[in-house]
Amino acid sequence: STSRPGLSQILVEMDKEMHESKIQQVWDKLRRKVADVTPNLPQGSTVPRVRDDYSDVYGITLMITGDNYDFSELKQYVDGLQRELELIKGIGKVTLFGEQQEQIFVEISLKKLAALDLDLHRVIGFLNQQNSVLDAGRVTVNGEAMYLRLGGLDMEIDPVIHGRDSGQLIRLSDVATIQRGYQEIPSHLMRMNGKPALALGLSFARDVNVVEVGQHIDERLAQLKKFRPAGIVVENLYNQPHEVSKAVDGFLVNLGASVLIVIGTLLLTMGWRSGLVVGLTLLLTMLATFIVMKIDGWQLHRMSLGALIIALGMLVDNAIVVVDGAMVGVTRGVSKRQACYAIVNQTKWPLLASTLIAIIAFTPFGLSNANVGQILKAMFWVLTYSLFLSWILAISITPFLVDLLMRDVDDTGETSRDPYRGLAYGIYRKILDTALHFRKSVIVIMITLLVLSFYGMGHVKKTFFTASNTPIFYMDMWLPYGTDVRTTLVTVEEVEAWIRQYEEVEFVASTVGRGAPRFNMTYLPEQSYENFAQVQVRVDRLESLQELMQLVDAEMYVRFPQVLQQMRYMVFGPPARSEIELRFRGSDPEILRDLGNQAAAIIRSDPASRSVYLNWQERSKKLVPMVNESEARRLGISNKEIADSLKIAFGGMPIGLYRDGIRKLPIVVRLPEQERVDFDRIDNLRLWSPSLRTYVPIQQVVSHVDVRWGEALILRKDRQRTLTVQSSYDKFSGDTATHLHKRIKPRVEAIPLPAGYSLDWGGEFENSRRAMKGAFGNLPVALLVMFVLTVLLFNSIRRSLVIWSSVPLSIVGICVGLLLTNMSLTFPAILGGLALIGMVLKNGIVLIDQVMVELGAGKDTFNAVRDAAISRMRPVTMAATTTVLGMLPLVLDPFFASLAVTLIFGLSFATLLTLIMVPVMYLTILGNADSTQ
Repeated sequence: STSRPGLSQILVEMDKEMHESKIQQVWDKLRRKVADVTPNLPQGSTVPRVRDDYSDVYGITLMITGDNYDFSELKQYVDGLQRELELIKGIGKVTLFGEQQEQIFVEISLKKLAALDLDLHRVIGFLNQQNSVLDAGRVTVNGEAMYLRLGGLDMEIDPVIHGRDSGQLIRLSDVATIQRGYQEIPSHLMRMNGKPALALGLSFARDVNVVEVGQHIDERLAQLKKFRPAGIVVENLYNQPHEVSKAVDGFLVNLGASVLIVIGTLLLTMGWRSGLVVGLTLLLTMLATFIVMKIDGWQLHRMSLGALIIALGMLVDNAIVVVDGAMVGVTRGVSKRQACYAIVNQTKWPLLASTLIAIIAFTPFGLSNANVGQILKAMFWVLTYSLFLSWILAISITPFLVDLLMRDVDDTGETSRDPYRGLAYGIYRKILDTALHFRKSVIVIMITLLVLSFYGMGHVKKTFFTASNTPIFYMDMWLPYGTDVRTTLVTVEEVEAWIRQYEEVEFVASTVGRGAPRFNMTYLPEQSYENFAQVQVRVDRLESLQELMQLVDAEMYVRFPQVLQQMRYMVFGPPARSEIELRFRGSDPEILRDLGNQAAAIIRSDPASRSVYLNWQERSKKLVPMVNESEARRLGISNKEIADSLKIAFGGMPIGLYRDGIRKLPIVVRLPEQERVDFDRIDNLRLWSPSLRTYVPIQQVVSHVDVRWGEALILRKDRQRTLTVQSSYDKFSGDTATHLHKRIKPRVEAIPLPAGYSLDWGGEFENSRRAMKGAFGNLPVALLVMFVLTVLLFNSIRRSLVIWSSVPLSIVGICVGLLLTNMSLTFPAILGGLALIGMVLKNGIVLIDQVMVELGAGKDTFNAVRDAAISRMRPVTMAATTTVLGMLPLVLDPFFASLAVTLIFGLSFATLLTLIMVPVMYLTILGNADSTQ
C-alpha cells in the first residue's frame, strides 16, 4: 500500500498459482469485504473504489492531438472515435487516458461579501441546497402520471441568495461568477511529439486473433479519417497487431529458412532419395502440427513458432533412424520392406520412450501456473504435439515413403556389402578404438572439462530476460518530491524538444503525473506522482536504439541535473520497477530511512550503479497553522471553517456535482484570481465571525504557522512498513544487473539490523527466483520420471546410468558457446539446456538399444558396443547436424539467440559424448556384467 496526504492506495497481487478462471470470484469477494468495512472508515473519507482492471493490457494505444483545439473540443472528437472503436468485433474495452477534469468554478469575492456582510459559508450552503435534486411527488394530467423533480444548479439562471425577508435582494452574480474550466492542478497529462494529447487504449477480447482485429481497426480508422476535423492527428503509440505481424512474418521466414536448411542438409548427406523421404516426413509432421494447433486454439506467434524451430532437429530424429535402418538393410541385401519392418519393430518403443523423455523435459515450465508458465505454455504444447506426431509418422508414413521412393536391393544390382565403409566411418573407428582402450584417460579428461566448465560458467554473464527487438526505449524521470506537476510538465517539454532533434527519432511521447497505459505484459505503469514523468522514444531502426539511449543517458546528467532518470529497454519477461531492489521492513520510519540510506550509499559506491533512490522519496515540508482555540471559540469560528477558507483561498474547495446531461462535473468554490493569495500573504485572508457578524483577519485566530518536516509517503508490503532502495545499472558498459547484485549483496547484507527489522531482495533477482521456482519447481520430479522411463525401457539401472552420465557433461558445450559468443545465461538459454537434456538422452537411448541388439546377436560386450556405436554414427550425427543448422536463423533473434547458442554448441559437444563417452561409460560400468551374462 502507498499512503500520502489525502490518499491511500492498496495494490493486491493474486497468488501466482491461481487459475485464471477463479480470479474474478476473488475480486468479487474483495469488493464485498471492502464494502463491509467502508462504514468504519474515518469521517470525511470517500467511498473506496476497487479497480480490477489495473493489469489490463491495451494492445493498441492511439494518441490524438489537434492544432488549435482545446481539450473540450479534442475530447468531443475522441468520444465519438471511442464509440466507433467499441463497435469493432474483437475489442474488449476502449479506455480514455489523459483526460483533463472539467469543473464548474464558482468564484466568490470576499471583498463583495464583506461589503454586503454576507457569510461565505452561508452562500456555499445555498449553492448546495440549490444544486440538490428533490422529489416533489407525482401528479396526474389527463390520465397520465408524471413525476415532479426540483433542483439542480442552472448556469443560465441568476438566483437570489439573500434578502427575501428584508427586501434587499442580492443575487449570486452580485458576489460571484460561474464558469467552466479545467482542474487547475491536472492529475495526468499526455503528450505526443511536443503537443498535448488524449490517448485511447484498446484492449482485445479473450481468445481473438489480434492481427485480424488489428486489420479491422486499421480499416475502420481509414474509413473515419474522411470525417476527421482538419488539424486533428491520430497516431499509434504502440500497435500490438503490427508488432505481432512483423514478429510472425520474421519467424515464418526463420522457420522456412530452417526447414530448407534441414532438408538441404539431408539431401546432401543422405542422398536425394533418403533425404527426400526424411524431408517429406518433416513437412507432413509440421502440417499435422499446424492442424492440431488450429483444433486446440493455439495461434501462430513468437512462442509457438519458436517451439517449431527448436523442435525441428528432433522432428527428423525418428525418421532418420528409420530411414538409416532401411538403408543399412538394403545395403546388406535385405529388401526395403523387410528392412523397414525390422527397423520399426526394433526401435519403435525406444523411439517412443526417447520422444516422451524429450517432452517431459519441458513439463516443469509448460504445466506451471506461474507467470512464466503462462508465457511459455504455448511452446510446451506445440513441442508436445510436434514430437509425438513425429514418432507416429516415423513408424507409419516414413516406411511407406521408403517403399515408394527408395531403391530396393533388386534395383541396385549389388550383393550384400558393408554399409559402414567410407572415410568418415574409418576415422570414427580409429577414434572410438583409441577411446575404448584408454577409457580411464577419457573419463579423467571429461571430468576435467566438466570442472573447468563449472568454473567458466562463473564468468558467463547472467541476465534474466533479454531486451526486445521493438525499437522503443522509455525514460523514467523523477524530480524532487513536492515538485508541482506543472513544473514537471515544463521539464518534460524541454526534454522532448531536445530529443526530437535527432533524425533517427520517429516519435517522442510523454506521460506526466503517472505511467502510460499498459501497452504490453512487460510494462509496469507507475502510480500517480506529481514529480514523475515518463518519456517514450521510438527510433527508425533497432541498430540506432542503443546508440541514442547511451547519448541521452549521458546528456541528461548534464542538461537536467535536477532529474533522477532511469533508462529502460522493452524486455521479454516479467516486469520490475527497477533491476536492483532491496526492501527493509520494520515499524519505525526513522530507522527504515537510516537503513535505506546506508544501503543506497553502498550501491552508489559501485561505478556500475545508476539512479539510486528510496521509494519513500525525500521528506517533505508541512505547513501547520497554529489556531488560537480560545479566540476562535470567542469569535465562533470552527477549525473546519478555517480549513475550508484556506482551501478556497489557495486552490478551491469541491462542494458538489453539477449535472450536465449524463456527465457529472465537480463544483469548485474559489476566490477570484485577483483575490487569491500566495502563502506569504496569508495575513490578507479574512474569516467570517458569526459572533461579530463581520469578517476578521485570519491572524486573530491563527497565531503563527509552523514548518514541519515529515514523511510524505509511507509504503507497506503485507501490512508492514517497507522502504525499498531501487537502482538501475549501466546498460552500456557490458555489465549486468546480476553481476551488480552479486557485488553489492555481501556488503548490503552486512548492515546490522535492529530486532524486528528484516531485509529481502526484489527486482530482477526476485523475478528470476520466482520464475525458477514456478518453472523448475517440478524439475526434480520430471527428471525422476525421465530416469524411471529409461530404467523401465532397459530393465537396468546401470544402463540408465550410462545414458544419464552424459547429461552433466553437456554443460561443457554450453559454457564454451556462451563464452565465445559473449552471450548471457538467460531464461531462454536455460530452456535450451532442458531441450538439450532430451536430445542427449534420446541419442543415448537409441545407441544403448542397438547395443542390446548386438548383444542379442551373440557378440561380446566390447564388439557389441563398438559395432553399435559405428552403426549409430550416421543417424546421431545427422540429427545433430540438422538441429544445429536449423538453429542458425534463431541466432539473430533477440529472445531466442542465447537458446540457439546453447543448443548449437551444447548439441555439438553432446554428439561427441554420445559417440565416445557413452560407449566408454558402458564398458566401464557394464563390461564385466555383460561378459558374465
